[in-house]
Amino acid sequence: MVATWTRRHTKHEAMEIIGAAGIPAGAVLDTMELQNDPTFEQRGIMQTIDHPVVGPFKMIAWPVRFSGSPPPVKPAPLLGANNDDVLTTWLGFGADQVGHLRSDNIIG
Repeated sequence: MVATWTRRHTKHEAMEIIGAAGIPAGAVLDTMELQNDPTFEQRGIMQTIDHPVVGPFKMIAWPVRFSGSPPPVKPAPLLGANNDDVLTTWLGFGADQVGHLRSDNIIG
């Protein structure tokens, strides 16, 4: 009986009809529907970042809210982008050691 009824309605129609009857209901959205849902962009759930290789790219924002709004998302650093910081700050290498690694093509 339920299957017959649901075939006559879209998932959004079914959600509205069931919700109007006082029963909590929500449409289960597929990945593409989530990606293109305009309310997700309005609420900051989906944000567009400018990726240095692929250009503008829509992705899900961090779900935690501070002061009522999601923090902005940014692309992850490219491979090797933080080599100098990791080698000098974290591992204590000197600038000359990092220079030798770079000149010997060990790091980029």
